[in-house]
Amino acid sequence: MPKTSPDHSEWQTVEHAFAYLSRADKLPHRTEAERILLDQIPPKAKRILDLGTGDGRTLALVKVAFPNAEGVALDFSEVMLEQAKKRFGGDQRVTTIKHDFNLPLPSSELGCFDTVVSSLAIHHLVDARKKQLYLEVLQLLNPGGIFCNFDHVSSPTQNLHLRFLNQIGMTPEREDPSNKLLDVETQLGWLREIGFVDVDCYWKWLELALMVGYKP
Repeated sequence: MPKTSPDHSEWQTVEHAFAYLSRADKLPHRTEAERILLDQIPPKAKRILDLGTGDGRTLALVKVAFPNAEGVALDFSEVMLEQAKKRFGGDQRVTTIKHDFNLPLPSSELGCFDTVVSSLAIHHLVDARKKQLYLEVLQLLNPGGIFCNFDHVSSPTQNLHLRFLNQIGMTPEREDPSNKLLDVETQLGWLREIGFVDVDCYWKWLELALMVGYKP
């Protein structure tokens, strides 16, 4: 891995990957956000990119709703990608790509998309890279395309942060050290500044939020 890329070697271990998946699948209200995310995808969407696909959970839900769409699952963890490949089996309409999105997206390799989704992934990036990634997403979208980012965001106060941790059965001592949380308002402002339109937070529960924007 290039020296300019942060060290996330823990995500290459089976123990860390499966511990994360176990927690993520048990998040309160997650299915509520996922239903709303699916409702936003245009009925005629033909190509869908899942950034930080993990084991492919979000893209699999999208594929149930849009079985004829082509899906691209991107992640940098070999352990996660192996789980995604198992999930999608022989589905020839799903391609898995290994890429660390701390680095610029390989736009020439990826092509253009009608929809870009991400689930509980972008909050691992430093803030400057988050903003740059949003710009790269806009550039990958076809006109009228949509970006749906369901992610872990920061609380406005420490008390609310501790309340969230308690709700998900977590303690401050056990928090993921790779989290780099940022508030919803800042991220929505970035999306508007970059050029997305009709930007809004479509769903939120404590530190979980679904942020959506369209390409004009």
